[in-house]
Amino acid sequence: MHYIRRDAYRVPPASLQRPAHPKTISGSTVLVTGAGGSIGSALTRRIAAHSPQLLLLLDHSEQNLYQIESDLTLNCDTAPLVSVLGDICNEALLSEIFERYRPNFIYHAAAFKHVPLMERNPIAAIQNNVLGTNVLARVARKHGVRVITMVSTDKAVCPRSIMGASKRVAELALVRWTSKENQMNSIRLGNVYGTEGSVVKLFAQQILAGGPVTVTHADATRYFLSLEEAVGLIMLASELPSARILIPDLGKPVRILNLASRMIEEAGFVVDKGIPITFTGLRPGDKMTEDLVSASEFLEATPDPRLSNVKTMGINPDRFDALITNLASAVERRDLFAILETLRCVVPEYEPSEYLLRSREGASA
Repeated sequence: MHYIRRDAYRVPPASLQRPAHPKTISGSTVLVTGAGGSIGSALTRRIAAHSPQLLLLLDHSEQNLYQIESDLTLNCDTAPLVSVLGDICNEALLSEIFERYRPNFIYHAAAFKHVPLMERNPIAAIQNNVLGTNVLARVARKHGVRVITMVSTDKAVCPRSIMGASKRVAELALVRWTSKENQMNSIRLGNVYGTEGSVVKLFAQQILAGGPVTVTHADATRYFLSLEEAVGLIMLASELPSARILIPDLGKPVRILNLASRMIEEAGFVVDKGIPITFTGLRPGDKMTEDLVSASEFLEATPDPRLSNVKTMGINPDRFDALITNLASAVERRDLFAILETLRCVVPEYEPSEYLLRSREGASA
């Protein structure tokens, strides 16, 4: 078995190589949603090392929650833990958590993130990513949570996938519910290698299986960062005053084909001889390239050079609430046509994939 290096596919800017050292979570009660996922579990380990008063773990996967609870119990004896099995769409559960434990900080990592899978399950993407985030933000504001920091994605910029559109609306939900007393931030990240669903992990599995390595398109590019970088940036985002939507300097995007070739070579094989590369075509919801800001947004500096603040569209609270109500009603009816129409009202730059448009037509026939 060949050892595949997973830390060498992008040299991060020097600014991202300095770790973030949180100053505020020590002695605080911290809630992590999606605590058992790839990013959520890495976050909980980092947070536990900074001695919070209490660390709350929320996840809707029993296995994932059990695993992270077991890992922390074995390896971190400095942070008292409470594990909650449930999901962010359950308003009664969230209210109970906030009333009982009074979290000061929330790191919101719970989301459905797999683009093609969400194209096939669009209602689940809206239910979890949009309605769940809106409920979390609204209840957090009601209970006086100091800071929420949500993990967003570059796919939220001019989205072509339902996942990207759902994360864009989630960003706007935090903008809608933020206040001077309740700061709500999002941070847009690129592809995080080392996580479940990462193309790096997929390529590694394909190489170990003898190939082929599947690449969507020869010219497709993506931004990459390591899991360690991602966690440091998420925690840094929670430290910045008056932040809203943040982006890091991720350097230049990487061609997926070059990434695949390099991984094959580092595993000791020859491209197209030992391990072939095949092109599968862009999947439903895929884009050729990703951006961190849209043409209607601009950047401004923050107190930390590692992150920039994205100035984005304003939100009319009443109109946004009405659109969320429409989305919730459409989800309950499982009305994909109404969901897409409402999404376009919230995110006018969203262009649904041909796959989803055909699904909508089939559902309305």
